[in-house]
Amino acid sequence: MHLKKINLPADHQAHDSVVEWWYFNGHLEDNEDKQYSHMDCFFRVDLQKSAIPFLKHLPQSMPLTSRKHVCFAHSVLSDIDRQKNYKAVQNISLVSDDSFNKELLFINYINPFILMGYTNNEIVEIESNVFQVKTEHVDLTLRPIKKPLLSRGTGHISLGGDESYYYSMTDFDTTGTISVEGKTLEVKGRSWMDHQWADSSYRHDKWSWFSLKLDNGTDIMCCEYGVDDKKDYLVELIEKSGKTKHFDKFILKPGTKIWQSKLTKAEYPMTWEIEIPEHETKLEVKSLATDQEMIFLAINYWEGPIEITGTIGGKAVKGRGFMELVGYPSDYNYLMVSGKEMGEKVARELNSQVLKKIFG
Repeated sequence: MHLKKINLPADHQAHDSVVEWWYFNGHLEDNEDKQYSHMDCFFRVDLQKSAIPFLKHLPQSMPLTSRKHVCFAHSVLSDIDRQKNYKAVQNISLVSDDSFNKELLFINYINPFILMGYTNNEIVEIESNVFQVKTEHVDLTLRPIKKPLLSRGTGHISLGGDESYYYSMTDFDTTGTISVEGKTLEVKGRSWMDHQWADSSYRHDKWSWFSLKLDNGTDIMCCEYGVDDKKDYLVELIEKSGKTKHFDKFILKPGTKIWQSKLTKAEYPMTWEIEIPEHETKLEVKSLATDQEMIFLAINYWEGPIEITGTIGGKAVKGRGFMELVGYPSDYNYLMVSGKEMGEKVARELNSQVLKKIFG
């Protein structure tokens, strides 16, 4: 993979890569100070080169797979005070013809299973580095406070032997509305964005990833990737002043509090200790919600809000963030039936007479 220099905002756009995603998370509060969190992620993969078992069984004549890339999306809005969440997992997303064809990033998509109605989902760069994120449950405007954080200082990383482009925008002032059980609530808060693209194919990987926003103005992304003695580490840090730092190692220890999924039987640690020795950073992480498991095709993962306490250079800090746990052993996933059977099932549904009428 020949790595080029990242150029923003131009590289907010899509790339001709095997896999790419745009990811947003954040903490929100309504006018009554009730606490919420959101995660919204849109994926774009090369249908032939990605090697995702489910996708290769879809008929090439289908409208959704007649293009080089196929897309899917995940989102979850969590009501932290009530310990409830509202998930939307699109195993395939139908993307508008004008998506990825404007001067700034523009993605308009829907869940093709729209018999009960639908929402136009959007990820739109409404002006340079300013985003609007709209799904079934959120309609948010994100305005950047800090400059982009390029991983490793260049935006080029290597994990598990694969090279990729990766940058974050760690601090957005966020305003807008959320939809909770038929009610529309005004909210405000802070959000985070990751954008990554690579020419690597699908495989069963494991990683534990954290985005940490601290009250001293420091934002940290850290990721442990791999298993046993084949682990890679990524630590990216941006201070309130905008100064960035990059480290190749941190110490990650799971705590004793475990949440087990009733559906998949996967066990996810809900508390962690994070230490970055080179930065004199010691943090304790605790989940703010438990039932945050997302189930997508052959992948189950935990994605949710966290609270943080600890010290940097001996000074107390606290904050909030997000945690993503992928590749933890489980007894079940969405593809208990074979990829071929699932592909045929989706094809039958997508080619139903009702959808043919809708899409002509």
